[in-house]
Amino acid sequence: MSPPPPSWLHSGVRLIEAGRSVGWPEIAAQADAFEAAFRSGEGRVVLPPQGVPALVAALVAAERAGVALHLSRRATPVEAASEPREPGFMVLLETSGTTGTPKLIRHDFRRLRGRLRGAADPDARWLLAYEPAAFAGLQVILTALAAGATLVSAPGAGAAELARLAVALAVTHISATPSFWRAFLLALDGEAPPLAAVTLGGEVADQPLLDRLAERFPTAKLRHIYASTEAGALFAVGDGKAGFPAGWLDGGIDGVGLRLRDGVLEVESPRAMLGLEIGHGGRWLSTGDVVEVRGDRALFAGRLDGRVNVGGVKVSPEVVEQVLLDVPGVRDALVEPAANPVTGHILTALVVPAPGVEETALRAAIRTAVAGLPPAARPRLVTMTGSIALGAAGKKTRKGTA
Repeated sequence: MSPPPPSWLHSGVRLIEAGRSVGWPEIAAQADAFEAAFRSGEGRVVLPPQGVPALVAALVAAERAGVALHLSRRATPVEAASEPREPGFMVLLETSGTTGTPKLIRHDFRRLRGRLRGAADPDARWLLAYEPAAFAGLQVILTALAAGATLVSAPGAGAAELARLAVALAVTHISATPSFWRAFLLALDGEAPPLAAVTLGGEVADQPLLDRLAERFPTAKLRHIYASTEAGALFAVGDGKAGFPAGWLDGGIDGVGLRLRDGVLEVESPRAMLGLEIGHGGRWLSTGDVVEVRGDRALFAGRLDGRVNVGGVKVSPEVVEQVLLDVPGVRDALVEPAANPVTGHILTALVVPAPGVEETALRAAIRTAVAGLPPAARPRLVTMTGSIALGAAGKKTRKGTA
């Protein structure tokens, strides 16, 4: 007979991966095997990518053994700068390395679950569209575990394959990057899953995409979330609008302090990584995200470290990308720098047209849209394409980034 599950794992949970379905008895058996090995791990153990059932069993075993569990996103794990200073169970997560060298972040397990709310929901069927060992992927997994829901995963699958799986298995909940959602919508061919919840995270949620999702899934709860591996889960926006209410910069939201310093968002989070403790007077963490206040709305305007020097002018590819995404007939876009012998860099753009859109008319609309940008920010080469490749984290990979 299987031992009872931990308090954060509902006994009715079901994990479906690669055509195999497992529940708590199977998870418990693998946890027992892991635990025996973990107890000789000298305080920290590393779990390389092995799929969702193994990850869940490893969490159970690490908690029982009282060791730090390093969930690696790579066959070769990121090296730890030092062993955890705090003894006992904690989770070590690797950053994606998209904006630099991957880092290893230590989290208290209770903080990781800090924003997870809601009662049991055994009828929910979640699709895992993030890497399991990434912060966002782990949040989805823990949400499904707590609710006793069914979690569907397919390691290595792209948006088109996951769209087919979502339809076939009648998935009701999906959390994914905006880039994934654009590809997901393009992959749907008439039939769609019966979504009750649509969540976006990891990238800027632009208004055209929010509007398209609301139209495609009118009965689903739509929200976009803001979180990071370092700061933890911060806040969610559910009003269907891009950005977040500017008033949150004064009073914060959900226990999280928010402020702008030189136009960059800083946060004070009770769910931040270990080593960034909240004490008297607070401890603020720079997110690196540039935010502009327009009226009663705070809107994201690209990454500070993503700006490109074009002829002595700093421009943000993400901001230009948002302009292109606002053009009717554009389903997706990627703006990135290219080397230029005169200006140092120029901006180029890949554009995915909506089905049936005439290319000449679309190019004219794009020229009109970017005419209001500074000359340095106007893409000098616009290439039409059928799709834009996504990295393992479900985000667009720009030249010069991991």
